Amino acid sequence: MTTIEKVLYTGKTHTSGGRDGASRSSDGHLDVKLSSPGTAGVGTNPEQLFAAGWSACFIGAMKIAANKMKVTLPADLAIDAEVDLGTADGGYFLQARLNVSLPGLEHEVARALAEAAHQTCPYSKATRGNIDVVINLI
Repeated sequence: MTTIEKVLYTGKTHTSGGRDGASRSSDGHLDVKLSSPGTAGVGTNPEQLFAAGWSACFIGAMKIAANKMKVTLPADLAIDAEVDLGTADGGYFLQARLNVSLPGLEHEVARALAEAAHQTCPYSKATRGNIDVVINLI
């Protein structure tokens, strides 16, 4: 495990009620109701929040990779992240797909950017070897 040498940012939240509660960040920018997946609740769920955070971070990692490769990213780049909650062997597990859209880039360049981002994105590092992850170019 890598030990952080310098903390750049700490995200702080207060959550109550679990999957059917609420979560608020210490700075007030995030204030969401939570609902269990598949229920009639009006809130989001941890899987959606994880998908949003990971995809945003992954785009940032692609920007770093593009800068190093001297590639201009398309203005309409996007990621459709899918995080599955499922069961196996009597326990709960996650798996994910990051569907990366880089319109106008050659397939080989887009693949290289996605692979570089997957190596540097902290969310990708945290999940590597822990959950099944598929990176799709769309």
